[in-house]
Amino acid sequence: MSTPIRTIRNLYRVGFKSYFNQMLGIGDTKAGTLIGTDRFGNKYFENNAEELPLRTKWVEYREYDYDASHVEPGWHAWLHYLTDKPANVEPNMLHEVRPWEKPEPPINQTFTRAAYKPYSTTIPKIQSWEPVARARA
Repeated sequence: MSTPIRTIRNLYRVGFKSYFNQMLGIGDTKAGTLIGTDRFGNKYFENNAEELPLRTKWVEYREYDYDASHVEPGWHAWLHYLTDKPANVEPNMLHEVRPWEKPEPPINQTFTRAAYKPYSTTIPKIQSWEPVARARA
């Protein structure tokens, strides 16, 4: 959470619409320079002057219902300070779609009926006890 003065200053910089979207998405207001956009429509920003260390880079996802898998590998490396150059500048970091790869990232199936559920292939070592009660006289 940032200070009220910083929040108001960023509100004037980014505007009401972007302020509202940032508060719903990341819970903070950030103003910075647009570094680039990936093939999914996500926008990547940086502000080295006013942000805290290791919080100078952030992403605004295209959709409100986002997942961490919606970030391309090159941009992921830039966001986590593994490279200094962003993915749109560094040619080795550009992500090319392979023939076997789907054009869109997979949808997160957690908490749905399609979620992966592992099953056990071993024989249980403990058997449950089922009491046998005699009829009372």
